[in-house]
Amino acid sequence: MLSVLSVEIRKLNRSLALLLALAAPCLIGIFAFFNISRFDQPGPWSQWMTTSVGIWAFFMLPMSVTALTALIAQMEHAPRSWDHLRSLPVPRWRIYAAKLACVLGLIVFMSLLNLGISYGAVELAAVLKTAIRPTGSPDFPGTAWLLVKVLVAALLMIAIQFWAAMRFSSFVPALALGIGGTFFAVVATGAKEGVFFPWQMAVNVFIEGWRHDTALALGGGLGTLALIAAVIHLSRREVL
Repeated sequence: MLSVLSVEIRKLNRSLALLLALAAPCLIGIFAFFNISRFDQPGPWSQWMTTSVGIWAFFMLPMSVTALTALIAQMEHAPRSWDHLRSLPVPRWRIYAAKLACVLGLIVFMSLLNLGISYGAVELAAVLKTAIRPTGSPDFPGTAWLLVKVLVAALLMIAIQFWAAMRFSSFVPALALGIGGTFFAVVATGAKEGVFFPWQMAVNVFIEGWRHDTALALGGGLGTLALIAAVIHLSRREVL
């Protein structure tokens, strides 16, 4: 398994995956910089850090997962190398599990990078405009814990996107699914039924009460089962 995983990591080094992993958090950092710069009064650190995580959960995370899973899948779809991979003396499930591990690892990396870049963007804005320096101190453990809950709630969405990207040789179904899911999550943010919608579960962890608990239970519990089921299903079927 470690050998298969090391091969997948080397493939990532020759792809645009790392560029994507840098681009999404940087966009949030740029937004945070200009957003805080337009104020004349300081706000608490918790406000800016929570806002950054909220933007990540609300829009950039689902779009990043859509692009990342499609990119990793196309590394095999485009050159039609699945037949070669499936002929190797390695259990098929390990190939898909290694790709899934790369997806999850990059998403965790992007989440932590988002935290660091957002902090740097706010600090830079405060240096250039001292009147808006945030009050208090940044709660890195609390913000990191919030990021963990966002990722747990997003597991079901990640599983669906991963399955679609690997299942179909064309990138269109996976992109259409991700764009459509994100669109409905954005326009139906306040809907009560949204707590059961995979693309909206990450946002629901910001709401205390049953929506918070339901998002974590469904996103994390069903998401874990869906990830396992996706690997098993993909390893037993041919790619269309």
